[in-house]
Amino acid sequence: MQSFKLLSMLLIPSLAVVSCTNNAPEKSTPLSPDPKETIVLTPTWKTDTLLTTSESVLYDDTYNILYVSCIGKVPTDAKDGDGFIAKVGLDGKVIDRNWVTDLNGPKGMGRYGEYLYVADISRIVKIDILSGKILATYEVPGATFLNDIAVDPNGRVYVSDTNTNTIYSLEGEDVTLFLQDTLLGGPNGLFVEGDKLLVAGFDIGQVFTVDLTTKRVNPVLDELPGGDGIAPYGDNLFISNWNGEIYAVTDDWQKEKVLDTKNLDINAADITTIPSKNLVLVPTFFGNTVDAYRVETRTDQ
Repeated sequence: MQSFKLLSMLLIPSLAVVSCTNNAPEKSTPLSPDPKETIVLTPTWKTDTLLTTSESVLYDDTYNILYVSCIGKVPTDAKDGDGFIAKVGLDGKVIDRNWVTDLNGPKGMGRYGEYLYVADISRIVKIDILSGKILATYEVPGATFLNDIAVDPNGRVYVSDTNTNTIYSLEGEDVTLFLQDTLLGGPNGLFVEGDKLLVAGFDIGQVFTVDLTTKRVNPVLDELPGGDGIAPYGDNLFISNWNGEIYAVTDDWQKEKVLDTKNLDINAADITTIPSKNLVLVPTFFGNTVDAYRVETRTDQ
């Protein structure tokens, strides 16, 4: 298996964010194969435990802020109105715990322009970023567990429904069924990369590419049970599984485990990255925090 190498530690300004799982790849310290060096995620900071059932984190480089979706009380699919989105600084301080409230079980988020889209059990919620007000809700008929969101460069929103092996799309005001296929094995994490949609299967533990035109499903990676977040890092990816693992993945689909917190009972839900700062941000779900890790290398002796 290939390992990974950081070729430079120079910080380069980031590009605009489109969504939490399909941000346009920022300039960053690149990962490349090298048998003598491996990626290490070094703990940097941790928020306090105000983020009740923290499920997803999204970096907004326009306002240099993190949005964190918090489910609130479990079960995660209860329409109980206690879900919220918090704003967190890049130092880990909670700036506004209750920035957006009156949600049910908010999970994946995606940004397009000045709007934030949130997957909320059976609906997509559209939020005005400047005011924090909910502008619209889009009910998704048949959906029972909307989980992650990805937004393409044209503003088309994709949302996974894990329980029904379905991916829906929101374009303008119209919600349509984009793809339904048992092969997806409980689709969770989404990320738009060019003409492909990357999908992490929660149940089956595989990662797929879906052609956005033909909708052809192609498995590219396996042995990732509980697949959750997909986040770009230069030309490569970090992929989390809910059980508490994160993998670094090269552009030719070679993977290496770089974090494992299962023995600590700490989950790794819908992650995001800030490549310009060499950071990976991890919502810990039942840990009620977001944990930040710095991407570094270790040379094997």
